[in-house]
Amino acid sequence: MSDMIVDHKALFETMPIPRFLVCPDEGGGFSVREINHRGLEYFNRKEDQIVGFHIGQLMDSENARHFEQAFEVCIRQKVPVSIHALPSFPGGLRVYGFWINPLLDFSGKVVLLDVMAQPDSSDDSVLQRERDDAISLLTSIFDASNVGIIVTDRNRRIVRVNDSFVRVYGWLREQVVGEDFTVLLSPDEQGTAIENYERYLKSSIRSSGEMKMMKKDGSIVNTLYTTATLELSQRRKFQVTTLMDITLRKQMEMSLRVAKDQADAANHAKSAFLANMSHELRTPLNAIIGFSEIMMNGTFGKLENPKYQEYMGDVHSSACHLLEIINEVLDMSKIESGRVELDEHNVNLIEVIDSVVRMMASRAFSANIALDMKVPMDLPDIQGDPRLIRQILINLVSNAVKFSDVGGKIILSAELLTNGEIEINVSDNGVGIPKEKIAYALEPFGQIHDASIAHRDSTAGTGLGLPLAKAMIEMHGGYLVLKSEIGVGTTVSVRIPRQRVLRRVETAPTF
Repeated sequence: MSDMIVDHKALFETMPIPRFLVCPDEGGGFSVREINHRGLEYFNRKEDQIVGFHIGQLMDSENARHFEQAFEVCIRQKVPVSIHALPSFPGGLRVYGFWINPLLDFSGKVVLLDVMAQPDSSDDSVLQRERDDAISLLTSIFDASNVGIIVTDRNRRIVRVNDSFVRVYGWLREQVVGEDFTVLLSPDEQGTAIENYERYLKSSIRSSGEMKMMKKDGSIVNTLYTTATLELSQRRKFQVTTLMDITLRKQMEMSLRVAKDQADAANHAKSAFLANMSHELRTPLNAIIGFSEIMMNGTFGKLENPKYQEYMGDVHSSACHLLEIINEVLDMSKIESGRVELDEHNVNLIEVIDSVVRMMASRAFSANIALDMKVPMDLPDIQGDPRLIRQILINLVSNAVKFSDVGGKIILSAELLTNGEIEINVSDNGVGIPKEKIAYALEPFGQIHDASIAHRDSTAGTGLGLPLAKAMIEMHGGYLVLKSEIGVGTTVSVRIPRQRVLRRVETAPTF
């Protein structure tokens, strides 16, 4: 413990600035308890002429009052305070001001005030040390930076480069220092760079952009630069420029641009192919479907052989299936290319849902699947394209039939939500979709190939039913959500935004 006291005393005494401890007196005065060697120099007194004396006895009344007011604030608020240097000082030691720190006991009472001088800012040795520290810090940052840095003067001469510049661009310092910075630029960049340089120096604005630079080996690299004007003493101006090599990024951008152009060309080719397929395939298919129906109905005479009747039924169903696939592909192509525009009308959702249920009832019945409709009679109308709304529901119900077990049940329901939106749900208790494959099922041609449903012949198709429904409802500003669980079933929800919901007009009763 005594060693600690000795160390404290030694530190207090050897401090290079005046420092003394002041004790608040019971009568409200302040007396000096302890003072170091530099403090004695400041007051120009011996220790026995200071320790134990009231602060007012050590200086004139004006300066004493200046100190006492600061002491009182420090004691009252129990926080450090500072005061400026005195207008006059007894000794020959000049200080800038004083810090006053309260020392508290365990009960929180201020028992001592630690008064420590602030060095005079005119002390050249202190300023020099601060300048040296600042220069050392800036030099370390300059050399340690991972980006290239060039410093140029008002005549465009390079005065300094950092290590990263040397490492990245291959130039040695002695090869570029003192040279016009334009020697580092590609010839087509030099004229613009000189004009910009003069403008940046005059306006002192910060700027950034891209430019082409030459490496020592003659290769051209793309760089991202940031430049700022630095003004030092005697109005000397310098330009500090940071450089980042972005050649690889530019190459990637070019590759992406080429890939995009190729993709656009392929997309145009696909659209042209689909347009041709529309004419070349749908026309003969319609003929096949029409003639097969005539033969199946026996319009010009019955087919006597039962095998021929069976084959004709297969021809008709295959042609209808193929035409359905072609129509789905064409619809998706038109939507993706933005060639589908909404033909908007007032849509009675109750009538549309009822017509879809009646249309799909035979398909569900043939698969031994129950199809129910749960729609409130006061469901509002909406503003939209009735053809697309009907197609959305047909696709969802058709998909539910495909993936439902024999004896299963499908429910098509709708309701007006409290937020003003209308939600239409198509729920089934079929095989379901694995959670990790739900997102894939909503992508074009995203058919789910799972062992649990691999045996189902009815699942054959293009994989466009759900994506088409999703794209069509999004054209209306709505969205589609698919929830599914293996062995439990699937629910597809379609949300129609509130701005498309038409408010019902209440009619006054007639008497």
